[in-house]
Amino acid sequence: MFMPTHFDLDCLRSFVAAQEYGGFNRAAELLNRSQSAVSQQLRKLECQVGQPLVRRHGRRLVLTPAGETLFAYARRLLALNDEAMAALRGHALAGQARLGVVGDFAETWLPETLALFRRAYPQVLLEASVDRASALLDALDRGVLDLVLTFGGDGRADALPWRTLPQRWIGGDGLCFKRMEMVDLVVLPAPCRFRQGAIDRLEAAGIPWRIVFTGRSVAALWAAVRAGLGVSFRMVGELPPGISVMDDPPGVPRAPDVRVSIHDGGRPASDPLVQLKQMLETPPALIPAVG
Repeated sequence: MFMPTHFDLDCLRSFVAAQEYGGFNRAAELLNRSQSAVSQQLRKLECQVGQPLVRRHGRRLVLTPAGETLFAYARRLLALNDEAMAALRGHALAGQARLGVVGDFAETWLPETLALFRRAYPQVLLEASVDRASALLDALDRGVLDLVLTFGGDGRADALPWRTLPQRWIGGDGLCFKRMEMVDLVVLPAPCRFRQGAIDRLEAAGIPWRIVFTGRSVAALWAAVRAGLGVSFRMVGELPPGISVMDDPPGVPRAPDVRVSIHDGGRPASDPLVQLKQMLETPPALIPAVG
């Protein structure tokens, strides 16, 4: 069978979007296309490779072995394409961009995102700050920061929804709760929505608890959890090595998800900020959904 010498990048983008965002409806919405157009692009890819890329599993579509192989390559092809396009635009772009991000992303997603922006726009002076949500929003309102990626600002007029992430209990790899056993908590100082959320949920279930470690940053929490000092309760994206999501304590219901938003303070954006915001508006594949 004749095989094409290249893939259509638009088809690959629809294919990847459908897998990363949970189906063709969501992919069509994000890509501003019709569902039928996205489905046609999948069929075009299947014709090119000569075999199915997805199969139906109950009500869901899952990747076939060929689909899994193409998915891995497609993400790399699209990333390289997007980086090349951004780099060509970046030579004519100069100025400053000041970004604030909550500590939950500082050790995982943030460094790679900053590196990608720096490679794409080498003439832009990019400054990044990592802090608690309230401090970041205050700095944004005072004009110290230009963009902020954080939770806790849902009622603000400048909130652009970015992604909804789960709240989960986090412990060292392999750790699990035991019924009615004292829970050692690793927390940030009060006031903190996750600290209070953990206490409230344990109190409601009648589970004894104590605070054994109070850190000044999320990185400090991760280090304490990794060392086995206790467990934490946080918004969960990608986690550093050595710690993982735990099952909920016995009798404690699953916590609601948390919405993360991009905030610009309602101020007009310079060209560097427009490009940074566009980069941030696409939720990275580095932050997977947690079941």
